[in-house]
Amino acid sequence: MSKLRNIISLIGVISVVGMTQTAVANEEIYIPLISKGFQHQFWQAVKSGAEKAADEYDVRITFEGPDNETMVDRQIDMLSAALANEPNAIGFAALDSQAAIPLLRKANKLGIPVIAFDSGVKSDIPVTTTTTDNVAAASLAADKLAEIIGNSGKVAVIAHDQVSVTGVDRRDGFVNRIKNQYPNIEIVTVQYGQGDQLMSTEVAKAVLTANPDLKGMFGTNEGSAIGIVNAVREMGKKDVTIIGFDSGKAQKDAISTGLMAGAITQNPVGIGYETVKAAVMSLKGEELPKIIDTGFYYYDKNNMNDPKIAAVLYD
Repeated sequence: MSKLRNIISLIGVISVVGMTQTAVANEEIYIPLISKGFQHQFWQAVKSGAEKAADEYDVRITFEGPDNETMVDRQIDMLSAALANEPNAIGFAALDSQAAIPLLRKANKLGIPVIAFDSGVKSDIPVTTTTTDNVAAASLAADKLAEIIGNSGKVAVIAHDQVSVTGVDRRDGFVNRIKNQYPNIEIVTVQYGQGDQLMSTEVAKAVLTANPDLKGMFGTNEGSAIGIVNAVREMGKKDVTIIGFDSGKAQKDAISTGLMAGAITQNPVGIGYETVKAAVMSLKGEELPKIIDTGFYYYDKNNMNDPKIAAVLYD
């Protein structure tokens, strides 16, 4: 009888273990993504790429961001709430490269892999960062603007911020390229519009008023670039060359009509897709590079319909 009881007990243990393993195998993988904002078409494109990867890898994602890219505290609240839901991994695009580090340390202690996307953080906590090489992209913007204005004259920059990695890298990539390669071009000012179209419009107007002989302007993201377009249009400054960053219908229309000379486009769908893919790979224990470069292109009215360019433009 004692042997029989032992056999029955062993069968019970095996059954429980088997049920547990099945439950783990069937457990839904949840990956929240916290973006820098929601108001730009760029983030909607990132979201679509993330959703595509979620379908392919059979995981559940959520995608959210604050109403605008000035709301650092709101983004931190979103990150805190996401961690409270005990996700398997998390994607994060930092508005402030320093402010989120305490929460990211918490995620690290909990064993939750952090995938940085678009804008990295000054920390080794993220297992990888899916992003554009923003320094190189902004350097290309500087080359294009310099070429159009004949390598001489005054230019200005309207940047989206000076606290995110993207804001700093795009500003510095442009400014350093001009300073190092184009001695006859003067950068008269760098101003910040918080990535907001209305604020960037007013900032750009002030720059144009103070510098009536300005030959060119660079906007470091969608909101910054459209703010410049609005300012130039409203002030009738037809001789100012504008180079933008990102895509979206407003920039594409401005380029088509000649208000904007051209812009740098990222690959936002690719950024979203690679973020979710990297999270899944991390959960499987697969090795990841520290940076996943998703690429960039310069586009203008001459190449907007090129299949390779059209594939990374978004409305």
